[in-house]
Amino acid sequence: MATGSATPGAPPPPAGPPQHKVRVSDVIASFRPSRRFKPPSPNTSVTSLDFDDTGELAIVARDDDTLQIYNCKEGKHAKELKSQKYGVHLARFSHHAQSIIYASTKVDDTIRFLSTHDNSYIRYFRGHTDTVTSISLCPSSDTFMSCSKDNTVKLWNLGSQSYYGMLNLHGATLGAYDPSATVIAIASPATQNVLLYDVRNYDKSPFACFDLLELEQRFLGPQKGQWTKIEFTNDGKSLVVATDGIGHFVLDAFSGDIQHFCYRKAGSSGRLLPGASTSNHGAGTANGTTPANGQGDVCVTSDGQYLIGGSAEDGLLVWNISQAPTPNNVLEPTEKLPAQTKGAIVGYNPRTNLLASGDKDLTLWQPDVDLM
Repeated sequence: MATGSATPGAPPPPAGPPQHKVRVSDVIASFRPSRRFKPPSPNTSVTSLDFDDTGELAIVARDDDTLQIYNCKEGKHAKELKSQKYGVHLARFSHHAQSIIYASTKVDDTIRFLSTHDNSYIRYFRGHTDTVTSISLCPSSDTFMSCSKDNTVKLWNLGSQSYYGMLNLHGATLGAYDPSATVIAIASPATQNVLLYDVRNYDKSPFACFDLLELEQRFLGPQKGQWTKIEFTNDGKSLVVATDGIGHFVLDAFSGDIQHFCYRKAGSSGRLLPGASTSNHGAGTANGTTPANGQGDVCVTSDGQYLIGGSAEDGLLVWNISQAPTPNNVLEPTEKLPAQTKGAIVGYNPRTNLLASGDKDLTLWQPDVDLM
């Protein structure tokens, strides 16, 4: 039985844009690792990462069936939560920092709503019949969207255990809300399509459909690449389609036209797709032979101007996606941020200039004042 009380209604989003002391463009080249948190076992990997609305907390899921919460303000580990029976992946803060939702990786395909205050379950969201591959929280309310390998997309309210909406879409494994919370994007890698729906009329046909087959053939070649994540920029004008190939697509969110192909010479950081099967839960890379799950190895900065991502090499790459497209639309990295580990999972703090990346370890990055 789930315990705990239902969460109150979502608070309004923080007023105004993120209150950075300096612009992202002023510090982007100076990010360096400032804290590094190692797991107890070298076989353990970080599989997902998220920040709360205030930017003060970060949560990571690991494939040792634990959730780790970090205080970004103090640069310290804050709490460990265990889910040994059900596993953990795609952990997301609700609009209240003391509650999270996450996907199960064992036993069943239930999404679990957990109070981090006392480690008790508030609610279970049952309905998917195969692995959950994407969880996206609505920016302005206590609703969220989940995608699954069962070929359904489900819409939920945190206050109810039953989904209130469902779409049957072949291969629809990735989803995202736009910043205004009026549009949802759903990606079907199997059909090379991205579908855009009006949130208020999700049960109607999509108002836009972007076919990326030609772009895949043009930029990724015969080997192509699987899609790992979709994300809107903060102004809602661009949509990132991340891949595990040699680059990522940045599309015009209104027309679907290509703006940039963010090229990475070394290729992917090597993670499995969200929801992919691993040979043994909780053992990370299975003695170094089986990659861990991921959620995409790239993110958009909070100002929407840059894409930051990992590759097969240590460190992080930075692409300036605010610049005008090149004639062939290929965008080379403008910066390479050095580190001693790969960036298999990457996230940018929504409120402060802090960056987080994960592979085996979790690394927090801050601008180095000596490099500014």
